Amino acid sequence: MSFIADAKQVAPDKPFFLNLCPGATHAPHHVPTEWADRYRGRFDDGWDAYREQTFARQKQLGVVPADAQMSPRDPDVPAWESLAPDARRLAARMMEVYAGFLSHTDHHIGRLLDFLKETGEFANTLIMVVSDNGASAEGGVTGTTNEMQFFNNAPETLEESLARIDELGGPATFNHYPWGWTWAGNTPFRRWKRETYRGGVSDPFLVHWPDGIRARGEIRDQFAHIIDMVPTVLDVLGIEAPATIRGVTQAPLHGVSFAHTFNDAAAASRHRTQYYEMLGHRAIDHDGWRAVCPWPGPSFEEAKRPFGTPITMADLDDLDAHHWELYHVDEDIAETQNLAQEHRSKLIEMIALWYVEAGKYNVLPIDGSVLQRIMTERPQITEARTTYTLRPGTQTLPAAVAPRVLNRPHSITADVEIPPGGAQGVLLCQGTTAGGWSLYIKDNHLHYAHNYVQRALHHVASSETLPEGRHALRFEFEPTGAPDMAHGKGAPGRAQLYIDGRLVGEADMPLTTPIAFNPGGMACGANPGSAVTPDYQAPFRFTGTLHRVTVDLSGDLIVDAESEMRMHMARQ
Repeated sequence: MSFIADAKQVAPDKPFFLNLCPGATHAPHHVPTEWADRYRGRFDDGWDAYREQTFARQKQLGVVPADAQMSPRDPDVPAWESLAPDARRLAARMMEVYAGFLSHTDHHIGRLLDFLKETGEFANTLIMVVSDNGASAEGGVTGTTNEMQFFNNAPETLEESLARIDELGGPATFNHYPWGWTWAGNTPFRRWKRETYRGGVSDPFLVHWPDGIRARGEIRDQFAHIIDMVPTVLDVLGIEAPATIRGVTQAPLHGVSFAHTFNDAAAASRHRTQYYEMLGHRAIDHDGWRAVCPWPGPSFEEAKRPFGTPITMADLDDLDAHHWELYHVDEDIAETQNLAQEHRSKLIEMIALWYVEAGKYNVLPIDGSVLQRIMTERPQITEARTTYTLRPGTQTLPAAVAPRVLNRPHSITADVEIPPGGAQGVLLCQGTTAGGWSLYIKDNHLHYAHNYVQRALHHVASSETLPEGRHALRFEFEPTGAPDMAHGKGAPGRAQLYIDGRLVGEADMPLTTPIAFNPGGMACGANPGSAVTPDYQAPFRFTGTLHRVTVDLSGDLIVDAESEMRMHMARQ
């Protein structure tokens, strides 16, 4: 509202463009408790009943045809009645939080619309509301209080989740609901986000423009894609997309306008063909037909392979020869009848068309991997290096460009001055309460804490207090074993703390975070997000003088021979 008001008070007659992207309902599902509590008991009947109720309401509203068939039970989703009472209680609360989150967002979108009415801009503002993909499945079968457990292959137990049920939606959690609610949220379609069945790529889409659309409250069923939004806006404004901007040739717009459907429900869609690809899962729409090639399979239960399995050449040959599915979605919106055998020639035509589109839009090569993609180093603006220098007062360093300290020897050295009376605060940290690590001073001692996806906190503190004056405070990590990525375990290792090269603290860490922190920003001199460790309250800014912090990934370690001997003797 401030953005629009600022623009209008400077230039009242100039149009504004606003791209409003709330966090809802992407994970984590965060909302004040009173919003979630509005839905107390609403989901106690479970996702099977909710799905039936939603489908009936969709037919009543005309969102789906009266003769539409709902997709069958997903093999990866347990029947609600098969769950233990505690599991049902947890799952119902997770959906209450999700629903409260969405209602909270809807409330604030309503505030924006009321503001447009108040300023007289409402009737002549073209408003489009769309979600970004189908409902999300990162919560796993049981849901999670911390989504980073999913990304690090370290799911919590039901008992661990239940212990935090009253924290769901609050700042101490990074919660996400179970697959059952994902499936139900995509009614009547199959599957979910990350896949290209219609449950993963079909979205509610609202268009509102009183001065430009005569129709009121009507439904349109022409095929449209999110890439059609910009061409539609340009169309109603009578503007051609520029071929160049400031001398730079622009890529052509890929979508087409659907403005011709605003006042003509019978108008044909101009978007006839659309490919999809997500982590090797492929699909294509063309003139009312749809071909899908699922990877690693139609469901994890049927595939017998996990999400993120890489695709080999042999896999690709087998997929293209035997595993494409064909649906006539003009008559079967929820992909319930696979016609691949009955219409083999149509299927071959659709497969060939997918490859044409994939070549045209640079989709190839087909890659189904996830772990490898996450772990692959991204292009950087500098040459590869093993030493990073960070300074206080600078911006948080995004994970993509921060030094990667996981599963490798590394050291962190802070050049500090401790004033009379001592100092406290964070020297360097990465991550949040959902997972991360922090090197900090508290109670005049040097500390290091590693938050393992909120499941465990590994901590080491100096045995000595910090003297006044300028000192080099150092943390070192030396792996003592290999990481087990598949089972959510990062490299175990020895953590050591030094003051001016003198060992003052050490501890063995049985495991560390294997893959990533999210959010994974690295900050110097403070912990600007939620606190990595409950040992302090964010932002816990350093109160002494912090000149610089150096992260060294070269593997060069200070070796304390006496301590090494004690360790080896203790293991005999």
